[in-house]
Amino acid sequence: MSNTLYWMVTIIDRNQSRKFLSFYRDYGISVTLNTLGRGTAASSVLNYFSLEATQKAVLCAVVTDTVWCRVKKGLETTMQIDIPGTGIAFVVPVSSIGGKRQLQFLTNGQEFTKGEESVLKDTKHELLVVANQGYTETIMEAARRGKAAGGTVLHAKGTGMEGAEKFLGVSLAAEKELVLIVVRHEQKNDVMTAIMEDAGLESRAKAVVFSLPVTSTAGLRLTDLTADTE
Repeated sequence: MSNTLYWMVTIIDRNQSRKFLSFYRDYGISVTLNTLGRGTAASSVLNYFSLEATQKAVLCAVVTDTVWCRVKKGLETTMQIDIPGTGIAFVVPVSSIGGKRQLQFLTNGQEFTKGEESVLKDTKHELLVVANQGYTETIMEAARRGKAAGGTVLHAKGTGMEGAEKFLGVSLAAEKELVLIVVRHEQKNDVMTAIMEDAGLESRAKAVVFSLPVTSTAGLRLTDLTADTE
């Protein structure tokens, strides 16, 4: 039985997204977010090979350690992701999820036994990931009440929405705003609790929130010094 969760991120050419979504469905993985990106190869290289800038799809899902081991092998053998230019997939450990129903929704039937929170040793910060639609200000007001400094908003499409009513008891809009908030580890519970109270499943926002451990940061020194003096 799995007791570790990961946030799996897959970055591929945009025209391959349907193929990869179908592949993940075969493994019982519900890709919860699908957003767009752009390749960053130098223009001189693209011009030399008469290529256009590559448009990317970014697929995000929560998987258990057992599922990741199986799907990783499939990515290499079936999808041949190791061939240069095909794409990349990686996982980041999830330290906590804001509520049992949200856990069921994000894991979508994967076998998982919740144990102690998995936080990497000496982790001082955490990344909160909040998926919602149209309630970013509500979320940020709640986060600031928990002493969070600020956040970043990304636009994405939810692709696993058919499971929302099964696990959450609500229907969710396909279009999503992804709010990323970095907080000190000791602030995490207060911020997540505030977000769930003001923008959780019992509210109109119907936001889903989980956290990822951050192993190192730059640019947060003044924020940390301010928190230490309070």
